[in-house]
Amino acid sequence: MTTPTLESQAEQLVLPLDPAAGLDAVFRRVFRRLGLKRAAPEFRVEYRPFASLRSSIHLRGDGAIVHLADVLAGAPPLVNEALAEILLAQLFRRRPSREARACYLAYVYRPAVRQRIDEARRRRGRKRLLPPRGRNYDLEKIFDRLNRRFFAGELARPRLGWSTRRSRCILGHYDSAHGAIIISRWFDSADVPRFLIEYLVFHEMLHIKYPVERDGHRRVVHSRAFRDAERQFPHYERARRRLKRASL
Repeated sequence: MTTPTLESQAEQLVLPLDPAAGLDAVFRRVFRRLGLKRAAPEFRVEYRPFASLRSSIHLRGDGAIVHLADVLAGAPPLVNEALAEILLAQLFRRRPSREARACYLAYVYRPAVRQRIDEARRRRGRKRLLPPRGRNYDLEKIFDRLNRRFFAGELARPRLGWSTRRSRCILGHYDSAHGAIIISRWFDSADVPRFLIEYLVFHEMLHIKYPVERDGHRRVVHSRAFRDAERQFPHYERARRRLKRASL
């Protein structure tokens, strides 16, 4: 039996660092800076393995419970202060400064951070959608036809499906993390013309070709190139008018 060395004993005494250590002090400091006319709560800040980028803050008695998405662990101190200001402003019905919002958004839209967020969504979340072949329209056939006509067949087919709810608010969306196009099943009806379904799928296909861009601190979902390409759809104006009526 060997006697442990002093070095090995010291290594066993080293505890892993808590990534949230020190963040309670950040929240106290930002609380004081906001000049809120009340006693500062006792902050308890924890990282949680959320499936999306979300953070929350709740008052409980004399304390405040803060849960941060663990994909934000390791963020620079300035970003932590910006997020603390945003959450505290939300809790106490204040408006966060433009500087805080710009700082936070600039960080979370960095390519490396977006990659971590998408990986967390794929690993922890799941996308619920109905099969692409509905009662009246087959989304895969529509995608393939549009792909050949407008994209030279170059887009890889994502998951396609109808939404689980008959939503008239969210007509369709492209989820880049799960590689899926979902169309509201409210449109899977004999009363809905084919060109309208084709336009909805075409719009989401453009999100694949033209990903979200950044203009300084602003997130550009529909770039100029996106809009120019969208207007090439043969029934563009007609489809837009029809959708406007449908969403009323």
